Amino acid sequence: MANTFTQIYVQIIFSTQSRQNLIHKDIKDEIYKYITGIVQNKTHKLITINGMPDHVHIFTGMKPKESISDLVRDIKKDSSNFINSKNWIRGKFTWQEGYGAFSYGHSQIDDVFQYIQNQEKHHEKQTFKQEYLSFLNVFGIEYDERYVFD
Repeated sequence: MANTFTQIYVQIIFSTQSRQNLIHKDIKDEIYKYITGIVQNKTHKLITINGMPDHVHIFTGMKPKESISDLVRDIKKDSSNFINSKNWIRGKFTWQEGYGAFSYGHSQIDDVFQYIQNQEKHHEKQTFKQEYLSFLNVFGIEYDERYVFD
């Protein structure tokens, strides 16, 4: 086969350090635009991004030339530097270590898109911790709850 064809859809989830409510409504759009630029500059296709004051969901169509861990590392590093350069947060802003990455098929794009766009509604009923543990359970990922969050 002469060419390479891929279709890889991944939802990436990570939180602020200690799950602090630091992504306020007045700055979240700028942070999300910045993260979108990072993803697009790496030639991935950002499908949607949204979250809550303590975490972010990024849904992307990934190119296989880069690992998920490298993409997340760069998103966290570059967006932390951006947030700190703007002095939006008292003290130093950092993302919590670790992340979740969950893969989807093409037929699931609309459902994942809607889920991410409706974060505020989902979090009226459950906390981020409950949501994240639910993802781990639904995807059959084994974990020790003592080490999921710091």
